[in-house]
Amino acid sequence: MPELPEVETIARGVHERLKGDRIVDVWFGSYPQPFKTPPAQQAAGLEGRVILAVHRTGKHIVCELGDAGDRPGSASSDPTAQQSMTQRLMTQRPKAQWIVHLGMTGRLLVTTPDGPVAPHTHARLTLASGREMRFVDPRRFGRLEFRDLGRSEAFTGPGSEPLTITPEEFADLFRGRKLAIKAALLNQTLLHGVGNIYADESLFRAGIRPKRMAGRLTRAELFRLHTALLEVLHHAISLGGSSVSDYVDADGVRGFFQLEHRVYMRTGQPCLVCSTPIRRILLAGRGTHFCPVCQS
Repeated sequence: MPELPEVETIARGVHERLKGDRIVDVWFGSYPQPFKTPPAQQAAGLEGRVILAVHRTGKHIVCELGDAGDRPGSASSDPTAQQSMTQRLMTQRPKAQWIVHLGMTGRLLVTTPDGPVAPHTHARLTLASGREMRFVDPRRFGRLEFRDLGRSEAFTGPGSEPLTITPEEFADLFRGRKLAIKAALLNQTLLHGVGNIYADESLFRAGIRPKRMAGRLTRAELFRLHTALLEVLHHAISLGGSSVSDYVDADGVRGFFQLEHRVYMRTGQPCLVCSTPIRRILLAGRGTHFCPVCQS
């Protein structure tokens, strides 16, 4: 499943390519699984909307949408007038949101209408610029949702944001928790966005065993884990995320952070620090990788 760095990479790519663009037509597939909001309701809400911004919240991609009539160049074809309209548009308060969860195999791509349509394409949004945004999901665990912010609250995600949480707030999340620190990191109601890869990699860099009880870690250890988590996430984002399965960015390009993994999926290989073979156990239903010497 794409985790925070992968979702962040896709959201940034879509934002850079489509901010200020207008949705002129929407097509949805016939499979019911991807739709948290009925497809007809989504299509009616999306058509004519302007994409103000695209960002990540937890493991979700959120498209902030403006009013149907507000679009760059609607009043004039003059480039200066278009630029002024775009600047005004970017400061407009969103009126709706389109929320994309990638599930295990989902992809959100920006392409041209004549580009090959991949199997398992469940949504095609045609844009005024002539481009398309497509949602592709072979296993259909992803979800698409539309929110009219005049009737619903804005999507905020279930837990705290890993990239902005302070060390003190991070430590407080785990105080008294009677579960393994690896399981606590994966609990999206505590910290949304962190998944299996980055939990394993952060715990290794912090020198903490995945099975240790979260509530028994010292404040110093939790501060160290907070630092390690931030370093891992930012480095992974800079490399476009980890492509260990189906993940590609908004242009269909694979990430490179999998080349930097120190424990994840390296079972039996020598630790890059001490040469001890990396071990794999099952913890909270997830394959968990660690070094028995470097992590205590």
